Parts: sequence; structure tokens; C-alpha cells
Amino acid sequence: MVSNVYREGEDSLCRNTRNCYDDIIHLPHHVSKAHPLMPREERAAQFSPFAALTGYEESIEETGRLTEARKELDEDEKEILDGKMRKIRERIAGHPKVSITYFLPDDKKEGGKYVTAEGCVERIDMYKNVLYMQDGTKIPVREIVDVEIEG
Repeated sequence: MVSNVYREGEDSLCRNTRNCYDDIIHLPHHVSKAHPLMPREERAAQFSPFAALTGYEESIEETGRLTEARKELDEDEKEILDGKMRKIRERIAGHPKVSITYFLPDDKKEGGKYVTAEGCVERIDMYKNVLYMQDGTKIPVREIVDVEIEG
């Protein structure tokens, strides 16, 4: 192997690598007294690839995630829903078992998804306009699109 290395004190370039480093090749390896030796696993880690665009994959996934648009109920559907909610209020002492479909807005983007909760109604807070299920689910009344009462 031929290398062009300039040696201090020489007027020409060193043309043979073997002769250029003869004076230092057998010197002992330097070991720092101030810094402990790095473990082999950590040493290897410093040469591993890194993600220059941290969060890029998550951003792409979030952009591609689909949400549903909130649908508006017409007057007939609202009237039917009001009748079902009235029946629930009438039977609230018996904790009626229901299946409620409601719109759950997305926290990160426009739209959301429709969810169906099944169980017994604990109470309806008319002041906050929230329906509470016995399992702890809180459903905003304005987001309810369908109610099925069992029994």
C-alpha cells in the first residue's frame, strides 16, 4: 500500500506506509487516568444510525388516520331520540339497561368516531347535560345519535 504522508523533519513525502509509522507503531495504547474505559456496548452504540426525523413516522400515521364527520340529525330523528331519552328519565330509578351510540370527537384532528356504549344508566345530569353509566362512562347528551332501551 502506498501512501503520501509528510513526515516532520523530512523534505519529501513518505512513500511507503510501513516505513512511515515504524517509530510509533509499537508504542503502548494510551489509557486515560481521568476517564474510565467505555464499555464495548456503549462504544458500539455511538456508531449506530440515528433517526434524524424523530416523530416523522408518527406524524405520517396521524395524517393518514381517518376520522368520521359528525352527522346532523333531522327533526324526525331528534323527536324520536327525545322520546327515548324521556323514557330513560322515567325509569332512571331502576337503572335501565341501554345501548347508546354517540359521537366521540377526536382530540387531535377534525371529526371523530361513533361509539356504542352498553350498560345501565346511573343518572342524567340535566345541568351539565351528561348521561352517566354505572361503569363510569360519561356521555354528553348532545353527542347521542341513537338509544336502544332493553326490557
